[in-house]
Amino acid sequence: MNKKALRALLQERRALIDPETHGLSRPTRQGRRAPGLAQQQVDQILHRTIGTYHRLECGSMPTPPVDLLHDVARLFALNEQEWISLFRYARQQDPPHPLHLTSGKEVPGVWQEAVDGIGHMAYVTDASWDLLAANDAFTEMFPEGRLPRNTLRWMLLEPEGRKTLTDWPTAWAIPVLSQLKAALASRPDDEILRQIEKEVLADPATSHLYEEGGAYIHPDGDERPLLHAIRGAGWVNMCAAQPLSAPGARLIILVFKPGQRRAHARTGLLRVR
Repeated sequence: MNKKALRALLQERRALIDPETHGLSRPTRQGRRAPGLAQQQVDQILHRTIGTYHRLECGSMPTPPVDLLHDVARLFALNEQEWISLFRYARQQDPPHPLHLTSGKEVPGVWQEAVDGIGHMAYVTDASWDLLAANDAFTEMFPEGRLPRNTLRWMLLEPEGRKTLTDWPTAWAIPVLSQLKAALASRPDDEILRQIEKEVLADPATSHLYEEGGAYIHPDGDERPLLHAIRGAGWVNMCAAQPLSAPGARLIILVFKPGQRRAHARTGLLRVR
């Protein structure tokens, strides 16, 4: 626990809230000049035992409950980055889910320009895997340049996806289905992901594979076979990253190498020399 950073974040955000917006009055007790909600007022609003919030803010709560951190974050109107910081300061780990349902649904518009500047196939999806940005190299991968609305549904359920993704049952379906499970674990209320899961369970080609499970969370570093609409059969090395302003969104770069056999790309890790 980083007590100093935790206290600074909570004090700063608490000071911005006018008690009167919650039907409370400003404390008139002599000696208190700090703006915003009093610590006891936070407990009152959140229906917690008096002293609970004080122990959180001063860092005397060894492992603050997730629901307490969530309620405080919503009351203090934290954004997603502040929510992550709160969780790291208080529990030394990332939060198990986003603070807002809208988190990860949009990225700054400059991402399209950034993707256009990448020579390899590249695209950005939101937290529900809806396509937000793609470059021309990625568009060329699809017959007649028909980009899918949702890349997860395209990979798992659409016939064109199963044709394009060579060795679909083992090289693609199993790891992507595992990623669907991982996404739902962190975003259980995402309607788009839930609908895709429903369709997956209703499809004989995916239902049994989904039940088997797996440990894939992301494709970063994978090499998989692919049938390019223009360049033919080949392999893609996958690079995955996350726009920091949109938790759950992803930048995917596909480094394509033509040929029926595995490309045997340069292996190893990049390190400072």
